[in-house]
Amino acid sequence: MNTRPATTDDLPSLAEFLAADEERLTGNPSQIVVTDVRDWMSRTDLEHDSWLYEDESGIAAVAWMHTTDDLGTGIVGVGPRAQVAGIGNELVENTERRAREQGASRMHQFALGPDEYARELLVSHGYEDVRHFYEMAIELTERPELADVKIETLQPEEAEVFYDALDLAFQDHWEHHSTPFAEWYERHSASPNFDLNLWFLIRSDGEIAAISRNEANRNGGGYVGALGVRREFRGRGYAKALLYRAFAEFWDRGIPRVTLGVDATNPTGATHLYERVGMHVESENVVYAKSLS
Repeated sequence: MNTRPATTDDLPSLAEFLAADEERLTGNPSQIVVTDVRDWMSRTDLEHDSWLYEDESGIAAVAWMHTTDDLGTGIVGVGPRAQVAGIGNELVENTERRAREQGASRMHQFALGPDEYARELLVSHGYEDVRHFYEMAIELTERPELADVKIETLQPEEAEVFYDALDLAFQDHWEHHSTPFAEWYERHSASPNFDLNLWFLIRSDGEIAAISRNEANRNGGGYVGALGVRREFRGRGYAKALLYRAFAEFWDRGIPRVTLGVDATNPTGATHLYERVGMHVESENVVYAKSLS
């Protein structure tokens, strides 16, 4: 097999490879597209921290990683042709090596819930299953009735204040790592789905109390990229109000399908909120963790 770093030119082929892998494992049509892969790799130095294996049939395996604070995060995707060659072991070891070189003392790897090959591979390298995340979806059949709460669309000059509120809202979330505003904004504004008309906020006593950041044309429809309420403003129905506001905007744009990702054990009970508004679990991702010290 030919081995090399991945490049941005590979994104369409990688999306096809990962979508085919997801369909093989879940038995359901995949919604993975180029934008998703671009977002997943946005923090990765592709030249040094990605590995692509190709044979005569195309991509056979891929891995990439990045480091935040003391945590290395890796994704290892090994297709059936590469599994028999033991390439998975090499890819896991590559991600760990680079994480150590970058000062990480622990490592997370992500895999699809039904992926028994990934589970056995990671467990054999000393990883433990520590967290589950759901991808949830809804097919809207009507425009939702909006709550009697004033919801504003973000104005560009308030982008940093919006980010500060989002960062505060997610302080309680598992493994939250704050990112400098400029880096965060650059990453999102570079996306082809970037649209400030889909970023909403609620104020309380002049402060931004709750926010939602949404995207169109993601996962086959609309996507709720972030929905957060600052701790002192919870229990007022702000999250549901923002969710319905996003649903209504997508409906008005002719986009009935809406998806989002959520921690299965989210401390704010978000999963139950999403179920109450009619969303259902489409897929599950697992985080495997290991100490590198």
